[in-house]
Amino acid sequence: MLQPVDLDPACVRKVLIPVDENILVNAVEKVSKSVVNIASVRVLHDQLFRPFPVEGIGSGVIIDEKGYVLTNNHVISDAERLKVTLPDGDVLRGKVIGADSATDLAVVKVESDRPLPVAQLGQSSSLKVGQIVLAIGNPFGLTGGPAVTAGILSSLDRSIQTKDGVLELIQTDAAINPGNSGGPLVNTKGEVVAISTAKMPYAQGIGFAIPIDIAKAILKELVNNGSVSRPWIGISSITMTPQLARHYGLTPITEGVLVAGVEPYSPADDAGLRQGDIIDGIDGRKVNDSSQVAAYVKGRQINDEIQLAVNRYGRQLSLTVQVDRRP
Repeated sequence: MLQPVDLDPACVRKVLIPVDENILVNAVEKVSKSVVNIASVRVLHDQLFRPFPVEGIGSGVIIDEKGYVLTNNHVISDAERLKVTLPDGDVLRGKVIGADSATDLAVVKVESDRPLPVAQLGQSSSLKVGQIVLAIGNPFGLTGGPAVTAGILSSLDRSIQTKDGVLELIQTDAAINPGNSGGPLVNTKGEVVAISTAKMPYAQGIGFAIPIDIAKAILKELVNNGSVSRPWIGISSITMTPQLARHYGLTPITEGVLVAGVEPYSPADDAGLRQGDIIDGIDGRKVNDSSQVAAYVKGRQINDEIQLAVNRYGRQLSLTVQVDRRP
C-alpha cells in the first residue's frame, strides 16, 4: 500500500510555476504599459439598407514613441473609425497607416502630446517548443487595463490556409480570447516574440500568433508605403502525382508541378504559360512540389526574370517569366 508523502511547499511551487514568479511579474509590467485596446466602428446596413454602426474590439502594441501601433489586419479592416485606449485610460483617435491581409498585420498611428511607452521586440527565430510565453491583451474589451494569460509554445511551424494565402504561425496553449487579437505574445524577458491572431473555435487550449520576425520584415514597408510588395507570376499550381497523371491522361509523366490556372494578363500569361503545362524546373533547379515554385518566386525581387522548364504534352519548352508585383 502506498504511503502518503509530505511534499515541501517549495517543491509544489516549482511544479506549478517552473520559473520564479517575479520573472513573470516583471515581464508583464515591462510590456503591459505598451498594450492598447483598439475599438473599431464599422457601418453595416439592414434589410432596408439603413446604416447602423457595429463596434469591434481588439488589441495592439506600441512599437514607436511617435505613436505607431502594431495590430492585426482583421482588427482594423473596413473600420470607419478607430478608438485607441491606453492602459492609463487615455483615449486617442487612430489612423490606419498600412495593412497586409496576407500576414494579418497592420500599423495604426495615434497622436499624443507625450512620448508613448514602447515595447521591446524580441526574436522569434530563437524560440523553442516548451518555452513559457505570456499573452497580453484586452479580452472582450473589458475595462481595467490589459489582461494576462500564460502558457507554453506548443509548435513553431504551423500553417493555416486563408482566403489571402497561407499564414505562417506559432501555436501556444496560452488562452487567446476575443479581443486579444493584435496583442503581444511575450517571453519571460518581457520581449514581444509574436502577435496573437487567432483561436480555433472548436478546440481547447489552441491559439496562434504571428512570429515577430515576420512582422519586423514588413513593418518598414507598411509604415513607408502602406502595403507590402510581393513578387508574383500569376499561377495556381498543384503537385503532380501518379494518380493525378492517370486522371488527366498525362502518363508517363508523374512528377513536376501541374499548372492549374493562369491569371489573365499576369507575367505567366505574358510568357505563354498555359493551364495544363507541367513545370519541371526553375532556373536549372528541378521541382517536384508546388510549394517549391511558390517559395522560389517569393525569394525573388520585382522585375527579376526566371526561366521555367515546361513540359507541354510531351514537348519541352523554356519560358522566361518576369516577376511582377502582386496586384
